[in-house]
Amino acid sequence: MGAKVADSGGGGGKRREMAPNSDPNVIPFIDILLVLLIIFMVTAPIPTVDIRVDLPPPNPVPIRLQGLNPTIIGIRETPSGLAVYVDEEVVTLSTLGEAAYQHAVRNNPALNPEDVYAEARIFVRADQSTAYGNVVNVMSQLQEEGFAKVGIFAELASEG
Repeated sequence: MGAKVADSGGGGGKRREMAPNSDPNVIPFIDILLVLLIIFMVTAPIPTVDIRVDLPPPNPVPIRLQGLNPTIIGIRETPSGLAVYVDEEVVTLSTLGEAAYQHAVRNNPALNPEDVYAEARIFVRADQSTAYGNVVNVMSQLQEEGFAKVGIFAELASEG
C-alpha cells in the first residue's frame, strides 16, 4: 500500500515560524492622510482680495515731468518731534498746505494759480527711520488740501 510514514528527521512537514515584526504598517495611515488632504483642498474657500493694488511695471521708467518742477516735502523725525520741510524750508503741519501751494506756484510759473492744485507735482520724501504713519498723514493732509498729484519720492539704496 502506498502509505508514507513521516520520519522524525525534520523533513518537510514542519512549519517554519517567523519572528514577530514590530514595524507599524504606515500605508493605511498615508492613504488616510491623502484623503484628508484632498477633502481640505476641495472644501477650502478660495481667497478673495478686497483691496485693489496697482503694481508698478517691473522695470520702472523715469518720470518725465514735461517742464513741471516738483515740490519736495521732506519729513524727518527729530528728538523734539516731527520736522516737515517744503523745498528745504521748515514748516508746521498746520501751514503745510499753504506753504506747498506757494512753493508749487513759485516752482511752476507757467501754471495758472487755479491749476496748481490739479497739475503741480508734490513728492513726499522721508528718512528711513521715519514712521510710515507720519508719511501717510502728511500725504493725506496734502490730498485734503486739494493737491491731486501727490507721490512718494523714492531712491534706490545704491543712490543714497
